[in-house]
This record gives sequence, C-alpha cells and structure tokens, in this order.
Amino acid sequence: MGPLIPNEIIPVEWNFVLAILIGMAFGFIMEASGFSSSRKLVGVFYGYDFAVLKVFLTACLVSLIGLSYMNYLNWIDLDQLFVQPTFLWASLIGGVTMGVGFLAGGFCPGTSLCAVGIGKIDGIIFTIGLFIGILVFSELFHWIEPIYEDFNLGHVTLDETLGISRETIIFGFTLLAILAFAVSDRIRKRTKKIFY
Repeated sequence: MGPLIPNEIIPVEWNFVLAILIGMAFGFIMEASGFSSSRKLVGVFYGYDFAVLKVFLTACLVSLIGLSYMNYLNWIDLDQLFVQPTFLWASLIGGVTMGVGFLAGGFCPGTSLCAVGIGKIDGIIFTIGLFIGILVFSELFHWIEPIYEDFNLGHVTLDETLGISRETIIFGFTLLAILAFAVSDRIRKRTKKIFY
C-alpha cells in the first residue's frame, strides 16, 4: 500500500487484505460502469462513447490531486512512491501493441477479465489470446531483451524532466482533461446519429 506502511498508517499485515478489497471494488466499479462490454470500450476509437476516456482521466485527476493534498498535509511523502523505470522502446512498442489489440479485440487486459467474470464469450476468447501472447512473449524474450531494455531513461517524472513544479503539472493536466471532456462531448453528439 505504497507509503502507508512505512509511515505506519496501516500495519503491514493488512497490506494484502486491503489490496484484495480494493481489487474487488475496482472490478465491481468496472462492471457497473459497463466496461465488460467491448462495444462500449471501443466506442472511444469510433467517437460514439467516451466513457473510458472520462473514467480514466477522472481517476488520474483524483489520484493526482489527492496525493498532492496528502503530501501537502504531510500524510504521505511523495518521494517514497515507487516510479517505474522508463524503457523508451519497450514503452513505444508496447503502447502500439496494446492499442492495436484493444481496437481489434475490444478489451484491454483488465476489462477482459471483467468480461470473463460475468461469462462473456468474447471476453473469454480475448483472455485466452492474451495468455497465448504472454506465453509467446516469455519464450521469445531472450531474443527481444536488447530492444526491451534499450533506452533506459531511469526513474523519470514529468516535473523533473520539464523542470516545473508538480502543482503546475497537475493544473495543466486538469485543464487538458476539461478540454478532452468538452471535445469528446462535441464529437459524440456529431457521431451519435451514425451509430444509433
């Protein structure tokens, strides 16, 4: 649970219990939001449903602002948060692969498991393909490892890279999210007649 354990806000014994409860809540919210429907998920690519964009941008904003306030109140120390190292080529290739898979199959890994949980056949087939892809990647990893580990930029963050404050990044991202919400609503209104 991130910095909550080192700061003794929660005992270490509760780590996995809370992780399971948060995971179950996340799965329930995804299903309640309709994220087990491949038609709803790919709607963002075709312009008729932007629920995925809005939910994930909102989640990012709540996390950013919440963590910033908790850091300001000295409840947590943001410097204790783990930042995943950035491998540039792996990120670019993985992002393109994920995007193509999402568009072709209608799911991302998390939403496919949500669909499996309620017995949707397309989700089951996608998840089988997902595990086949994981197996193939694992078997071929020794060949592609040089590409995978090339351009290791280390533990970089936007504020360090751009040389501006965290608060400015959060404010800028908030403005970007508001703009994305407004633009997506205009696009959805124009494409609604085509798809409905």
